[in-house]
Amino acid sequence: MRFMMMFKASDQSEAWEKASEKSLTEMTQVMSEMAEKGVLLAGEGLLPSSEGFRLELNSGKQRVVDGPFAETKELIAGFCLIEVASREEAVEWGWRCLAADDGNTGRLEIRQVATADDFGDEFTAEARAREEATFVKAAENRQRSNT
Repeated sequence: MRFMMMFKASDQSEAWEKASEKSLTEMTQVMSEMAEKGVLLAGEGLLPSSEGFRLELNSGKQRVVDGPFAETKELIAGFCLIEVASREEAVEWGWRCLAADDGNTGRLEIRQVATADDFGDEFTAEARAREEATFVKAAENRQRSNT
């Protein structure tokens, strides 16, 4: 089971108050342990919303909206993509990440990643094959960008 853990932004992360050495050390230790155990698939911190933008489509009209965005509670400061055996294991890793990332406050949203079977018959064999080929190519792209 794959889960996306989304670290919710705070006033501090949106102000780009960089994390403490202690917090960075603890978070990299937890991420390292997840990687060693084969749980971590991807994970990164994100720059504040002042560096980002949103795309909006309304009745066919396209719009680009530059950050920053007002509702901090709706923003994401970072993410981890993990693969674990159960929801309970995802919760355990989530608590460890929150403890490492300051340890006193924080919010983490965890959502299970949809699989092909979740889409039912509408996800045809042709679409499934195309998706598989797409992710093979994406893995090649990641490998190439890491060299």
